[in-house]
Amino acid sequence: MKTITRKAMLYPTGVEYGDYSMNHVLGCAHGCKYPCYAYLMKKRFGQVETYADWCEPKLVANTLELLDKEIPRLKGKIKSVFLCFSTDPFPYRDTTKEVALMSLAAIRKLNDAGIKCSVLTKGALPINLATCSRLNEYGISLVSLNEDFRERYEPNTAFYSQRILHLKFLHEEGYKTWVSMEPYPTPNIIEQSLTDILNSVSFVDKIIFGRWNYSKEVNAFEGQKEFYNKAAEQVKRFCEKHGIECRIKKGTLS
Repeated sequence: MKTITRKAMLYPTGVEYGDYSMNHVLGCAHGCKYPCYAYLMKKRFGQVETYADWCEPKLVANTLELLDKEIPRLKGKIKSVFLCFSTDPFPYRDTTKEVALMSLAAIRKLNDAGIKCSVLTKGALPINLATCSRLNEYGISLVSLNEDFRERYEPNTAFYSQRILHLKFLHEEGYKTWVSMEPYPTPNIIEQSLTDILNSVSFVDKIIFGRWNYSKEVNAFEGQKEFYNKAAEQVKRFCEKHGIECRIKKGTLS
């Protein structure tokens, strides 16, 4: 696997997933076909040239060395570290095992310093995350249960059933678990039951719901505003019924 080096690793962020984050990989092997904000930004600023380049991630070889330098300086400020905004910490392809190993090592190093980690993946959460800090929070992206949809839009990701199975295992081990239902597709992209998706993750502690952005497909759907308003209200009612924390992403409701 190709590698790069960086001058810094931990950085503050103003979004809800964590007050600090880290991105120890450039690129993402999942190759999602819907517009990926991370890819669009990296391409815009010249860090990657093509989609094919993006899909062959480069590991930051000095990740752990950077954490050794930054943790003593920042640990008094950090509430939690999110993995990751511009890559996936646990990619599903066999050719990216080094990424998962580095992610686990980074999580353990942060935990050893008393720092909580929050993780989000389209891969299968490793079961040995259950040996890490009990403060950690583990999440999956889940916008469908339809495998044909996954193969079309998320071609190199874990099966939906596998994502849910591993998440439920960590939930049963006592960890706080959550689901990111974003970008949720409109009916012209796929006809599906939101109720079935919600029921499949009724055990989680938090659900984040958000619309599908940056897409001609969604813009072509005339009823998109009404659709997302109704879907968001359904998610809210489901969460209230099951005692689940609910967050609707900004811009989803009209």
